[in-house]
Amino acid sequence: MTPTPPPATKRIAIVDDHTMMREGWRLFIENSPDLAYAWMAGDAAEAVSKVDADTPDVLVVDISLPDRSGLELIKDIRQLRPKLPMIAISMHDEKMYAQRALRAGARGYLMKSAPQKELEQALHRVAAGEIAVSAEMSDEILKAFSAGTAARALDPVSELSTREFKVFILIGQGKTTGQIAEVMEISTKTVDVHKMNIRTKLAMNETSELAYFAIRWSEGNKTT
Repeated sequence: MTPTPPPATKRIAIVDDHTMMREGWRLFIENSPDLAYAWMAGDAAEAVSKVDADTPDVLVVDISLPDRSGLELIKDIRQLRPKLPMIAISMHDEKMYAQRALRAGARGYLMKSAPQKELEQALHRVAAGEIAVSAEMSDEILKAFSAGTAARALDPVSELSTREFKVFILIGQGKTTGQIAEVMEISTKTVDVHKMNIRTKLAMNETSELAYFAIRWSEGNKTT
């Protein structure tokens, strides 16, 4: 009987702006069987440059980056390397970002608090061309398909663009228009345009109604 060959080692790269998180991922990967550390990047620009020069088997992308949204980075790399499997990671509950990450081009979504075994399994699943989300989120997606609602978002907020969603989250954090403009490095006029588009998509007439909904939605999707 021919022995089964060992699985090929998968090279993993990490994009995260926190040094301790990057180093934690590096140690985790180096101590995991069949996984190998490729490289790390602290922002989106560095990640694009490194992917172009040295494409890993799986790219782990933090949702929150200093120079560009992790979701936008996933879209950019999807254009650069369409076949590169990516996993989005975040401190936020997957109800807030999992669908959006998958729509952007990621093959999985993990919370940073996930157990190491779950992280390892997710990396292997994504490297094998499968989707990696929690059992709960997987059930939600399957329910949508079985109910014939695959074309409809599970959450109306999912209809927002990446930039609109960022504005929505900041509104939910109680940020003013000026503060949102500063965080996103855009003009207050542009913030107002985003707010108007968000209200239109969510069928809301008043800014106060949007603020109330954003705060309630954010509170309801926090990790407990």
